[in-house]
Amino acid sequence: MKNVKYIYWQDEGMWFGYLEEFPDYWTQAESKEELEDNLRDIYQELTSGTIPCVRRVAELEVV
Repeated sequence: MKNVKYIYWQDEGMWFGYLEEFPDYWTQAESKEELEDNLRDIYQELTSGTIPCVRRVAELEVV
């Protein structure tokens, strides 16, 4: 089991969110629980290697 950070918000009764590591891939749902399920599904798809050219966020140490 691994924890990943996600960003979420509610607008006009809908929940929106995306995984911090993959900000290009948003999802939406009618409840926060459903949103979290959708985010888990997206994470599985994006990390499985079946989707080509997945954009990610990373940190770079500079001096």
